[in-house]
Amino acid sequence: MNRTALYDVHKELRAKIVEFAGWEMPVEYGGLREEHLAVRNRAGLFDISHMGEIEVRGKDADSFCQRVTTNDIGKLKDFQAQYGFFCNPNGGVVDDVIIYKFSDERFFICVNAVNTDKDYEWVKSLKNDFNVELSNRSLEFSQLALQGPNSETILNEVLGKDFSSLKRFYCETENWNGIDLIVARTGYTGEDGFEIFLPWDRAAVLWNEILDKGRPYGVQPCGLGARDTLRIEMGYPLYGHEIDENTNPVEAGLSRYVKIDKGDFIGKEAIVNAVERGLKRKLVGFEMIERGIPRQGYDILKDGIPLGNVTSGTLSPSLEKPIAMGYLRTDIESGNEVEIDIRKNRRKAKIVSIPFIKKKD
Repeated sequence: MNRTALYDVHKELRAKIVEFAGWEMPVEYGGLREEHLAVRNRAGLFDISHMGEIEVRGKDADSFCQRVTTNDIGKLKDFQAQYGFFCNPNGGVVDDVIIYKFSDERFFICVNAVNTDKDYEWVKSLKNDFNVELSNRSLEFSQLALQGPNSETILNEVLGKDFSSLKRFYCETENWNGIDLIVARTGYTGEDGFEIFLPWDRAAVLWNEILDKGRPYGVQPCGLGARDTLRIEMGYPLYGHEIDENTNPVEAGLSRYVKIDKGDFIGKEAIVNAVERGLKRKLVGFEMIERGIPRQGYDILKDGIPLGNVTSGTLSPSLEKPIAMGYLRTDIESGNEVEIDIRKNRRKAKIVSIPFIKKKD
């Protein structure tokens, strides 16, 4: 089992530790609901050092990244970031990633912890004649996520710089007390915030400084539990739930990150063919009408006929009601009532649009 550089810090804070993607990670500290609402209303600090980092360097770095991702790398400026997918030839999602451009010859790709080794082998298998060097730098970097409406103020205090001009999905490099940082205005919560990459063994210094100087602004350490409820409220996919190698991005409602007109990329033909044939299912949101919390794998039915399955569900701390996402046949419209089989009890739910709350960033 892997541990991040902050493992001992989490234990000192009496975090509840669980296994996630081969890592021992904090799921919560004092309570999931409290941590969730801290991010929505003030600020929360997450250790996300389990995430992976793959670097692409070389003369053909831009064309290689254009080939292996679904979004349009050609539109990126230096120090700009972009969300997209690695897809297989069948159009299924190998992983969802954020790719950071530092120059035409250097890109930095943040990948999911559960897929780090798989992703690295995947991109290596696609190198072919491209003049690029690929490196898995995941164990070189710690990563912190500072999220919430007070995150900018806190980061200004900690790093002694005004980050108001750093736009969403842009990044910059900084040196703080001799520590090299990559500061990106990205996140997985729907709130304004930052994700910070830094040398693996320096994570505790920055973590403690953020908690110390952020205390007047209500910052709290947050675990993976709040990270999950925050992303569900926003309808953000999680690999292994809403997306996987048998799911294409279009049926997951993520077509805006698939640029068919940009030229050839891995999976393009299969995705185009699937759309032209007509998609058979789509990702939708649910709000429970009757009591019960839907969880991954629960059946969704209408008039006793199975329609699909829940992919993610939770009791929303912001809305104070159970919500979920899942796949249904494409002919089922929003507003319809369905039933979700919760432990052999069928409970009524209503199909609603995603996200469940308005995006704040």
